[in-house]
Amino acid sequence: MSHPPLLSSVDPRGVVSIVLNRPEVGNAYNGELIRALVGALASLASAPGLRALILTGNGRHFQAGADLKWVSAIAGGSLADNVEASRATADAVDRLNRLPIPTVALVQGGCFGGGTGLVAACDVVIAADDAIFSIAEVRWGLTAAIIIPQLADAISVRQVRRYALTGERFGAAEALRVGLVHKLVPRAELAAAGEAMIATLLGNGPAAMAETKALALKSAWGGVPPETLEALALGHAQKRRSQEAREGLASFLEKRDARWAPPA
Repeated sequence: MSHPPLLSSVDPRGVVSIVLNRPEVGNAYNGELIRALVGALASLASAPGLRALILTGNGRHFQAGADLKWVSAIAGGSLADNVEASRATADAVDRLNRLPIPTVALVQGGCFGGGTGLVAACDVVIAADDAIFSIAEVRWGLTAAIIIPQLADAISVRQVRRYALTGERFGAAEALRVGLVHKLVPRAELAAAGEAMIATLLGNGPAAMAETKALALKSAWGGVPPETLEALALGHAQKRRSQEAREGLASFLEKRDARWAPPA
């Protein structure tokens, strides 16, 4: 039975819940999920009476990055198709980053690739103590171009240079140490910890929080102007269509090690 890729609701307090809803693939994103996320965030940007947002993932994992079968299909298309896909993905992360209400991500299981960009774009991140993270794009001959600014804000350029180059997995304690996560709790306590954080945020002045967030973004890597965002999306799309990316994606689909060619 098909189900919507994203669930969105608002409670009587003005707290928005967005649930990534592709549990059968670890909530890996495809075009449908990205379009739904962009639409949901666009509708929130100027909606009255909203106070906070909670972002969660349905099922075992929070968000397992891009659906590589979808990426492979897109990569075989035109440059225009690839730019459109990258632009939409960049738009989703940028809208989340700039949303004028405070945002809280609750992370369980795997948080890979684009998932790390989503949490880096949130104001508060609470993770289960058994969560696993990875900025994994280079494993498949891709780049994390469109989430690098938000990751640089969250964990510093120095940590990005390690984890975005190695693609290695790291646990929740390391995510806390480098700043990707603010708090760790047992998985069974994740929802309760999110509610406690929302209660704290609801006790603060809405306009004051919106102004504080906007001021913080003025000094942030992730507060990039539209032309920079467009350049990141173009580079992201071009890399997806490269020979190296074709080999990386083929290695995933064929369940083998990639046979990398030396750089030209």
